[in-house]
Amino acid sequence: MIDYDEEIKKFQPSLEVDDVEDAVYKSNTTDVTEIIDRIIKETIEKDGALK
Repeated sequence: MIDYDEEIKKFQPSLEVDDVEDAVYKSNTTDVTEIIDRIIKETIEKDGALK
């Protein structure tokens, strides 16, 4: 059975929208489109052109 008192003790509220927005913008993650763009550029540089 669920012990609600124990669960409430473990509860941590989620970030507010502004906090999440700041966390996302401050992170330095690579977007999928950036990865694809990098792969295409490397392929062009390596092969001279897309085949």
